[in-house]
Amino acid sequence: MLASALLTLLFCLAGFADLVPHFLQQPEDLVVLLGEEARLPCSLGAYWGLVQWTKDGLALGGERDLPGWSRYWISGNAASGQHNLHIRPVQLEDEASYECQASQAGLRSRPAQLHVLVPPEAPQVLGSPAVSLVAGVPGNLTCRSRGDARPTPELLWFRDGVQLDGATFHQTLMKEGTAGPVESILFLTPSSHDDGATLVCRARSQAWPAGRDTAVTLNLQYPPVVTLSVEPQTVQEGEKVTFLCQATAQPPVTGYRWAKGGSPVLGARGPRLEIVADASFLTEPVSCEVSNAVGSANRSTALNVLFGPILQAKPKPVWVDVGEDASFGCSWRGNPPPRVTWTRRGGAQVLGSGPTLRLPSVGLEDAGDYVCRAEPGTSGLGGGAAEARLTVNAPPTVTALRSPPAFLRGPARLQCLVLASPSPEAVVWSWDEGFLAAGSRGRFLVETFPAPEGLEGQSPGLISVLHIAGTQESDFSRVFNCSARNRLGEGATQVSLGRRDLLPVVQIVATVAAAATTLLLVITGVALCCWRHGKGSFSKQKNLVGIPGSSDGSSSRGPEEETTSGEDRGPIVHRDHSDLGLDEEEILEAKDPTNGYYKVRGVSVSLSLGEAPGGGLFLPPTSPVGPPATPTFYDFAPHLGMVPPCRLYRARAGYLTTPHPRAFTNYIKPTSFGPPDLAPGTPPFPYAAFSTPSHPRLQTHV
Repeated sequence: MLASALLTLLFCLAGFADLVPHFLQQPEDLVVLLGEEARLPCSLGAYWGLVQWTKDGLALGGERDLPGWSRYWISGNAASGQHNLHIRPVQLEDEASYECQASQAGLRSRPAQLHVLVPPEAPQVLGSPAVSLVAGVPGNLTCRSRGDARPTPELLWFRDGVQLDGATFHQTLMKEGTAGPVESILFLTPSSHDDGATLVCRARSQAWPAGRDTAVTLNLQYPPVVTLSVEPQTVQEGEKVTFLCQATAQPPVTGYRWAKGGSPVLGARGPRLEIVADASFLTEPVSCEVSNAVGSANRSTALNVLFGPILQAKPKPVWVDVGEDASFGCSWRGNPPPRVTWTRRGGAQVLGSGPTLRLPSVGLEDAGDYVCRAEPGTSGLGGGAAEARLTVNAPPTVTALRSPPAFLRGPARLQCLVLASPSPEAVVWSWDEGFLAAGSRGRFLVETFPAPEGLEGQSPGLISVLHIAGTQESDFSRVFNCSARNRLGEGATQVSLGRRDLLPVVQIVATVAAAATTLLLVITGVALCCWRHGKGSFSKQKNLVGIPGSSDGSSSRGPEEETTSGEDRGPIVHRDHSDLGLDEEEILEAKDPTNGYYKVRGVSVSLSLGEAPGGGLFLPPTSPVGPPATPTFYDFAPHLGMVPPCRLYRARAGYLTTPHPRAFTNYIKPTSFGPPDLAPGTPPFPYAAFSTPSHPRLQTHV
């Protein structure tokens, strides 16, 4: 019974509850975009009274159209308890807390907050739609959004759909405490490849999740991007090559500059360079520098030049002790690399190849000059050889030099040659009673000086000389020692003094003096003989000339001439030359050409010698008495054209111009001269008419 009663009570309470006013649906918080419609639902059960909405506690009214709120109204079936609040378009002032109230039932819904979202506008990129930057120079892009968006948007950067990092974001607060505009700054260092790229700044928020974009294009100013080429790539030395310099730049290129090995190429302008290649191009690249208003850039390239070997480092002289190792080095440069060989000067055997020559345990026989040789290249140019000397240090080598023989009690000199490396500390001469290295001691004096030149493989030698003043008998029999010492040992040799006797020299001098005296006597005799034979006069015959010389005018004639009558013989004219001027007579007084040594005062008679029938010279007879028909006068008929002029008989000349012999002797000037026999038509002074003979002048002085 009790149970039945309880069930009946519950059913009664449930039915009563359905009759009590209550909310079937209450408004909830709502987010709506600015300008759109907001709807706040409100539904009541078991209530048919007045329902109204409040905004932040302010009642909007009980009418369905809500007069005074033009953008507000209540919708739904009031009989069914539906009282929904609508706002359109939503504005910022609509953002508030709204309640649905059943005034007569004393019911109030929970507050519902209306949030009005303001979507961001498309952001602004400073400098858009195109921004100019300099390649390689750090720069930035600024994207800005106004501060009236709700909520505050975020600004993002994209390139080709990929979000970029490196941007900073900040918002400016206004004085009233409201939010101001927001900015995003993107930092970047562009390159020339970024020229023309498009970057996007996106403003995104809850009000507009997709975001709004603004694009900007990068216009880059960049220095030239250079490409350098050469044609041909490989050349022989001396051939011409062409370099081409190409560049892209913004703004355009303003100039080109060429350099080789860092040094400017004078006269090179423009993007093209033609030049003759040499070996230096292999190690000194050619560079092209291109400039514009932003900056400059350059590129360089090396040229493959084929050239013959060039000596870079000569081999250096080497000094080593006997038994030590020796090495030489030399460096040649070429393209392709040259083949280097080593030989000994004067030899053909190759001792090694490469830049280094090693000689183990050298001996004295290894001393000498070694040649580093490089073969010419494929072009046939270059190549050559360089030498260096190997000096082997060893004890001194002493050699006796030839010394001249000496006279007894005269000066003497002994000498020796010392070759040594290293140079000797001293050269010492020693003999029986002493020694001497330098300076003087009694009759002995030592001098040491460098030899004219060293032998192959040896350092310059020394010559040591021992001088002896007033030699003695013992000097020719004793032995003199010449010795030298260096740090490696000692060397010595013996030198003897040769003797020269005085007797042979005296004999030679006496023989020469006797020969000279004999020759002088012979010459004097011949001269006297000629003078005696030329002293007489010639008889009067055709083409004969009487030469005055004797006091009586006939002492030189033969007997036949003495017996001949005056008519047959013809007169010998003794003519006084008074018609000559005073000056001419004084000139006849010839001066002695020997200055009185032989007391020569004049010129003797000159005879032209003819040929004897046998082809020999025809001379006047030595005796006034000769064989019959032997002429005592010389026949001038065959030689009339060669008779010397009269002036040749003047003593002033001192000699006669004639090819025949004559002699000078004591001459007494005659007081008169007889006229010679003259041919018909001959002028009074016939010698003046004679032509000058073609024989060379002969001058004889005794």
